[in-house]
Amino acid sequence: MADLLAGLGLPLILILLVLVIIVFSVIFSIIPVGLWISAYAAGVRIGLLTLVGMRLRRVIPARIVAPLIKANKAGLDLNVSKLEGHYLAGGSVDRVVDALIAAQRAEIPLPFERAAAIDLAGRKVLDAVQMSVNPKVIETPVVAAMAKDGIEVKAKAKVTVRANIDRLVGGAGEETIIARVGEGIVTTIGSSEHHKYVLENPDTISQTVLNKGLDAGTAFEILSIDIADVDVGKNIGAQLQTDQADADKRIAQAKAEERRAMAVAHEQEMKASVQEKQAKVVEAEAQVPKALAQALKEGNIGAMDYYNLKNLFADTEMRKSIGKATGADREEEKEED
Repeated sequence: MADLLAGLGLPLILILLVLVIIVFSVIFSIIPVGLWISAYAAGVRIGLLTLVGMRLRRVIPARIVAPLIKANKAGLDLNVSKLEGHYLAGGSVDRVVDALIAAQRAEIPLPFERAAAIDLAGRKVLDAVQMSVNPKVIETPVVAAMAKDGIEVKAKAKVTVRANIDRLVGGAGEETIIARVGEGIVTTIGSSEHHKYVLENPDTISQTVLNKGLDAGTAFEILSIDIADVDVGKNIGAQLQTDQADADKRIAQAKAEERRAMAVAHEQEMKASVQEKQAKVVEAEAQVPKALAQALKEGNIGAMDYYNLKNLFADTEMRKSIGKATGADREEEKEED
């Protein structure tokens, strides 16, 4: 035998050793013997062919076996088929097993199917179980509302919620809780007759909001609503009245300006009418000498009639002059007085 090996030569022996190592490496990469030994030592009975089948189905065996060992040690009744099915569906087997263990320790009824559905829905099932044990406090932003007396009141609330496992799939999230609580705060403040009543009894806000059943259709159960802060804001009623008065003033000014413009237009129209009439009078007076000349020419009036008419015009002009002088004297007397 020694002579045979010596005859083959050392290089051939090295090649055979490399081939043996490669073959065993391929075998151990396909068959996770180490993982099978770990499962067997932990009391989990799983066959080598099952592990090979996971490889062929593109399932990482460690992602199934490790959570299965964890569940077995925790006393959960799970099998490879359920875990592998959840993995192939795109879920996280490790998170689901951790949530099931936490629920069992907290004595919360949570079957595997429900936990898997919650995980596939995109919610963190372990956080939901932890929130069921340790409730979460949600702080709302400052909500401003106006009481019936016109005073603005600003309130901020803290909502203590607990996850509802049965409503996690399809239930609304924290944003819905915050919106509903804000709506309840606005309703309570708006229905108060006086803002002082809200300041003296802030618990009425939480009582009113709780009685509305705001957690319906959500993934949470509201345990309590506590008003963290209440402040007085602006006098909205007085501000609205001031704005209304300013608006009425502007409307009245606009109407007055409209009436003034109409009066000015009417005055201009009247002046134009008077000027038009004066122009017609001047035009008519210009026709008088022509008419007299035509009458004398045609013999319709005599010379004496013409002179009498001239005397009448002169007497009229004299009376106008006397009247103007008398009016001027009276104005001077009034100024002296």
